[in-house]
Amino acid sequence: MTRVEERERVIVRFAGDSGDGMQLAGGRFTDATAALGNDLATLPDFPAEIRAPAGTLAGVSAFQIHFAARDILTPGDKPTTLVAMNPAALRSNIEELEPGGTLIVNEEAFTVRNLQKAGYRANPLEDDSLSRYQLKRIPMLSLTQRAVEGIEGVGSRDAQRARNLFALGLVCWLYDRPTDVVEEWIEAKFEARVAVMEANRAAFRAGYAFGDTTEQIDVRYHVAPATDIAPGTYRTVNGTTATALGLIAASQRSGLQLMLSSYPITPASELLHELARHAKRGVRTVQAEDEIAAAGIALGAAFGGALGVTATSGPGMDLKAETIGLAAALELPLIVIDVQRAGPSTGMPTKTEQSDLLMALHGRHGESPLPILAPATPGDCFYTVYEAAGIAIRYRTPVIVLSDLFLANSSEPWRIPQSADLPPIDPDFATLPPEDGQFLPYTRNPDGARPWAVPGTPGLQHRIGGLEKQDGTGNISYDASNHATMTAARQAKVDGIEISPLEVDADEGAEILVIGWGSSYGVMGAAARRIRIAGRKVATAHLRHLNPLPPNTGEVLRNFRRVVCVETNTGQLANVLRARYLVDVESYGKVEGLPLFAAEVEEEILERLR
Repeated sequence: MTRVEERERVIVRFAGDSGDGMQLAGGRFTDATAALGNDLATLPDFPAEIRAPAGTLAGVSAFQIHFAARDILTPGDKPTTLVAMNPAALRSNIEELEPGGTLIVNEEAFTVRNLQKAGYRANPLEDDSLSRYQLKRIPMLSLTQRAVEGIEGVGSRDAQRARNLFALGLVCWLYDRPTDVVEEWIEAKFEARVAVMEANRAAFRAGYAFGDTTEQIDVRYHVAPATDIAPGTYRTVNGTTATALGLIAASQRSGLQLMLSSYPITPASELLHELARHAKRGVRTVQAEDEIAAAGIALGAAFGGALGVTATSGPGMDLKAETIGLAAALELPLIVIDVQRAGPSTGMPTKTEQSDLLMALHGRHGESPLPILAPATPGDCFYTVYEAAGIAIRYRTPVIVLSDLFLANSSEPWRIPQSADLPPIDPDFATLPPEDGQFLPYTRNPDGARPWAVPGTPGLQHRIGGLEKQDGTGNISYDASNHATMTAARQAKVDGIEISPLEVDADEGAEILVIGWGSSYGVMGAAARRIRIAGRKVATAHLRHLNPLPPNTGEVLRNFRRVVCVETNTGQLANVLRARYLVDVESYGKVEGLPLFAAEVEEEILERLR
């Protein structure tokens, strides 16, 4: 008889060939887990190639989910269960599986040819190399073929494609996940192809039934719903979806037409796809012919009185630089979203990194300071882009949002906010000409912002362009003192942006501060939890605003004997903080194309506490 074992938290990883549907299986498992009320975080990982060589290490695609009966902060470090669909998936992931963890393999994929492609000299299922794991050898293809027998219009190839649904059904049984969520998705996804729908449903049910009837698996795990999550209505979102919703909310609250212009580039393309689905809500999207055109179209939309947005990744920012500089000179609202990826150049399009900070700070011609924000979690992407829109509109400036691939693709439960609770955004357009009839487009209000006059507004005609403006009139000027005045005015405007003080989570008497930005938030918090459980004292601080920095940043840094900056680059923020505040900020950087893990941050901090 199968026994049920209670677990507080579990980490499951699906791994297989890039054509095995691991992202799909992981996504559906995530939906089922969210429906059950667990807190969760996910980590998709897939090759850059559209179809990498089948059966090779380079072609392995994986999806990891961490779910728990309490609040969690990261997708987890080492999986407790690994589903390996072929030898390459096993070899790529086995070293990360916890000793004693559950290893579920599709044994029929361990052919001589597949073993050779994965670099195995012998079949690991036949020796003792996997003895430290709970190995479950399952003939998934045969069982799937048996499940779909008799379904009209379904052949062996369809059965092969449905193996991932068999694996998903088995893991849903293993962790007591609801089946109706997955079956409803299958019916909706394949409603136009009845035979495919029936095959996938049969495969899913067969996997669940196999777990329920086999004697191979003698333990089942139960993870209770999370009870320490704030009450409210939740949905599962990844960073891309949250970003899209944040932009739509900003558009609605400001009354401005949302217009995203983008050129396809991994991983930012998904934002274009997501917003394109909302045309009925008034969202306008343009797939431009290149990155330069995309930035120009978005800036043109801003000039015309819309909420202009352009999105890109890594090398696309290089190409947008001149237009962003133009937007800084024109002093128009523009949101630039950089979903960072590993670089330089083409780099690793499907791997994450935080290596565009210095480019965002300095990567333009001349003195052209811009506000820069970075979201902390997938759900926080909503609030970060909403705030970015508010800053751009209020201060008449381009704003750069530094997301990254990890945030864009990862998922978490997100509490849906009430629209009325979001801060209002007032475009405050210039509408009436001054009494003397002379409209001065570069006069400034108390925030340092210039008027935003929509073209065609009677009496508000004015010049626009990239050459230096004369203070007040906006006329072309080559005067030396005027150039200094305008440079200082643009800098003062950015420096004067209202930003909340940096918050510090510190144990009394803590001597070490761990500081980070963007997606380092979760691992910093998780590592701090572990350090405190071990009886040590630590402080953490996380930066959303990277330019300007919070007003108390220097004071915070100087309050601790040691400061360690954690980021997925070679120390870009650490260098900025050292230069700005003359504090000996130590750097812990990671540039492996992978996100930071809590265990490695914990180890690093404990080493420095010795």
